[in-house]
Amino acid sequence: MSHTEQRKRLRVVFAGTKCLSPASVYDGLSARVAESVGYELGMLAGSVASNTTLAAPDLIVLTLTEFADQVRRIMRASRLSLIVDADHGYGNALNVMRTVEELEHAGVSGMSIEDTALPTRFGQPEGTDELISLEEMAGKLKAAVAARRDPSTVILGRTAALKVEGTEGAVKRAKAFAACGVDAIFVVGVESVEQVQAVHEAARLPVMVGSAPASIKSEDFAAAGARVLLQGHQPLPAAIKALKEVYTHLYNGGAPADLKDKIASAKEMDALVGGEAYKKWQKDFLR
Repeated sequence: MSHTEQRKRLRVVFAGTKCLSPASVYDGLSARVAESVGYELGMLAGSVASNTTLAAPDLIVLTLTEFADQVRRIMRASRLSLIVDADHGYGNALNVMRTVEELEHAGVSGMSIEDTALPTRFGQPEGTDELISLEEMAGKLKAAVAARRDPSTVILGRTAALKVEGTEGAVKRAKAFAACGVDAIFVVGVESVEQVQAVHEAARLPVMVGSAPASIKSEDFAAAGARVLLQGHQPLPAAIKALKEVYTHLYNGGAPADLKDKIASAKEMDALVGGEAYKKWQKDFLR
């Protein structure tokens, strides 16, 4: 499947009537595991990329090159339609253009550019978000759309306005984002279906929802215009917990055989890493 085909598959989701949740992935192997259980959509968050690439927190210390390289590794091994969190575009509007070029070349199907002022400024109160001006954000989004080479690539305008300016501010920004030519609006800090519906109706675009109260069903979000709903990034901490349990068991003298029921079988591992294909290539090409 080509990258354009993967992107068109994502566009079908945004043009549809259901609200789907992508698999949170962080490398080629996790993407293949997600595919093996049926996922067609994937999500690589900036926080997850920073955690796995640098073992660092999500403080915008990861570079565009490092992020694009991680995306490239995932897409080399995966057929997922991958949405990525491109943070603030790694700088100003010109940096955003470079970001779109690099991530599109790496194989993403969609990417979000956000209006949060990043990195955190000196003296900014801990735990707060600050937004860049609407004018600056409009320049970034117009630059992102202009830099896109494949018209199938999905550009999402992401806003944290719900947390900073309330519904009225989010609606104002969503309308302005839509006028810039983006394909969808990504909202974070959602607390109600009504907020999503207001953004959807104002922008007349499909909506992607970040974390939201568990009490709200995906069907309710779908009726309000949401087409993608994130469910958090549990696979990474789940993997960390499993690693710690195995390391602890072995470090304390436990027998490897005792882990049989807790680890993937050799057959499962072989399937995930394409063992049969490599055996065939060895037979066909090694002389």
